Amino acid sequence: MQPLETALPGVYLLEPKLFADSRGYFFESYQQQKFADMGITSTFVQDNRSYSKQGSLRGLHYQLHHPQAKLCTVLTGEVYDVAVDIRQGSPNFGHWVGVVLSGENKRQIYIPRGFAHGFVVLSQTAEFMYKCDEFYYPQDERGILWDDPALGITWGMADPILSDKDRQNPALNAIPAADLPTYP
Repeated sequence: MQPLETALPGVYLLEPKLFADSRGYFFESYQQQKFADMGITSTFVQDNRSYSKQGSLRGLHYQLHHPQAKLCTVLTGEVYDVAVDIRQGSPNFGHWVGVVLSGENKRQIYIPRGFAHGFVVLSQTAEFMYKCDEFYYPQDERGILWDDPALGITWGMADPILSDKDRQNPALNAIPAADLPTYP
């Protein structure tokens, strides 16, 4: 696994070492010791999968009292994946990074605790999978408006398919300080 630093410290784009032959391919998508050697020491406790059609945007989500680090990958299709630093006091507060993940490139993104996360489906359909280092607590989930003008995320589409809940998320500057994680 080759870690590639992104514009946000702690957020890593990961490229697997692929072993291919006439049968197909093999790669390790997660190996605890190798991740620890890269500085990623999260202990993952839950895997989630979603299947979405083109233009679907899920996010930007985070949990406040039970924050989650995430290791995200796409099994089939292609998505544009975004992480936003929302930790009060962080020198990168409000900054974001976006990467293309696909079944073809087999890349993963590691997003530490304290970041909001979302993705939009670029292909006809996509199957998205992510590991979390904390369980999901519905009462603890929070969200940020996907098209918050202060963030200026370039999703690549103007009218994505959204859930009713995501359509009603507030802009980052409208979220009370008590509803945001702190740095470090």
